[in-house]
Amino acid sequence: MNEVFRYAIDKRLALMWLPYGVRPSKDGVTLTDDGRFVATYGFMRVETELDNIAEAHVTSNYRWWTAIGARRSFVDDGLTFGTNNAAGVCVHFHEKVGSVLRRSGHSALTVTVADTAGLIAALSRRRHGQ
Repeated sequence: MNEVFRYAIDKRLALMWLPYGVRPSKDGVTLTDDGRFVATYGFMRVETELDNIAEAHVTSNYRWWTAIGARRSFVDDGLTFGTNNAAGVCVHFHEKVGSVLRRSGHSALTVTVADTAGLIAALSRRRHGQ
């Protein structure tokens, strides 16, 4: 059964994520029945096999201007799908995953889902075949 993790939405920062076409009731992270990790953020999408996920951990207390919107990292090749500045999950990949912002790929994706602990637990369970 697919598991879906919606974004934690901070409506005060909507002007930063609305231009990407984010739909709070539809966008987020889906772990599919056939073993895929799919993150949607309005018109953007990142997809890979669950086997390509190396690890995932919670990150928090972002500066709002670095956490909101779809953006590449200024430090490395990471990508953020951000809807709030409180917390998210940073998912690291074994092999880089491409996006419209960087076709050569990203080694990590931060997603600001509402259930950070649930996403990490589900990724661990699914990657270990449980």
